[in-house]
Amino acid sequence: MIFEKATAEEIPALVDMRMAYIEEDHGGLSEDTRQKLISVLPEYFEKHLNKDIFVYTAKDGVIVSCAFLVITEKPANPSFITGRTGTVYNVYTLPNYRRKGLAKRVMQELLSDAEKFGLDFVDLKATRDGYHLYDTLGFKETVSEYTYMKKYFLSD
Repeated sequence: MIFEKATAEEIPALVDMRMAYIEEDHGGLSEDTRQKLISVLPEYFEKHLNKDIFVYTAKDGVIVSCAFLVITEKPANPSFITGRTGTVYNVYTLPNYRRKGLAKRVMQELLSDAEKFGLDFVDLKATRDGYHLYDTLGFKETVSEYTYMKKYFLSD
């Protein structure tokens, strides 16, 4: 098993891993939504890969496990003095490779780089399946006096 960051040549595989994650996480997609995502993801990766998104992978000939680290720079405040933070997305392992420690190893690589990048923190939204992994890696649940809100401009 080889553990390394993805390269531009692997963008098609990253699109496949992203789609597999989304389809499993969302319980399937309409064909229209699926096609829209497949059409925009390559351009996103071409523009951002190894600039402000880093994809950590485990490879067994092909990518079998991955985790995305998106780095954002914001105006500093007491919660993030440098203004640089990371968000983890798409921690995903192909079904035949699960329960072998691959996601843990990929996440350890990601967190090591996050520290080298000087990020104030790395956050994520944990699924029930992923909660134990993130807990063992030192992630803590956060409670805030603020209420998380969104305003959508595009719909399905």
